[in-house]
Amino acid sequence: MQLAILLYDGVTALDAIGPYEVLQAPGLGIDVRFVAREKGMKRTDFGRLGLQADYTLDEVPRPDILLVPGTAFPQAVMGDPVVLEWIAQVHQTSKWTTSVCTGALGLGAAGVLKGLRASTHWLAHEALTQFGAIPTKERVVRDGKVMTAAGVSSGIDMALTLVAEEFGSDAAQLTQLLIEYDPHPPFDAGSPDKAPPLIVNTAREAFRKLNNNAPR
Repeated sequence: MQLAILLYDGVTALDAIGPYEVLQAPGLGIDVRFVAREKGMKRTDFGRLGLQADYTLDEVPRPDILLVPGTAFPQAVMGDPVVLEWIAQVHQTSKWTTSVCTGALGLGAAGVLKGLRASTHWLAHEALTQFGAIPTKERVVRDGKVMTAAGVSSGIDMALTLVAEEFGSDAAQLTQLLIEYDPHPPFDAGSPDKAPPLIVNTAREAFRKLNNNAPR
């Protein structure tokens, strides 16, 4: 089974690496490939980290699983017609088409989410409707072979869900134990429904300023 993880300049690191840590477990036997328009280093959304793409899009035309990680700057994916065409083509033959965070907007722009329930980062939920998707406030949403995860950390949950679907619950639990995924966050503020209103408003304002200053 082959997994293609899309990389591009501006990608959010944990969106890609969280699921990678789950799905690369040796016992699963998944052939993980980091792909991009061109091979080489891709800088993450704030430029402080680089991730290496070892394959071009043309070299990975029919992966069994497609993973589109998100970004603080959604136009990095939504505005690239070559990447969108590849996503659409891969989706035709994939067993699973998945996304993390705003990666769902890339799936939407490629025509994958029309009429489907989907999740993304809470700040981008309404943007899903422009692609005919049905925004859903769940951490992991499966609609047919499409599996979308909410914000950044939820990619780990999505990957474990995928392992359970493909290899069974024992394999998923073993993987979860091996990476010691047993979160106990210091604050119950991981969603806009739980965080204090002041914190939610601060996040909205930060997101607005970030995208107003995003590269065009």
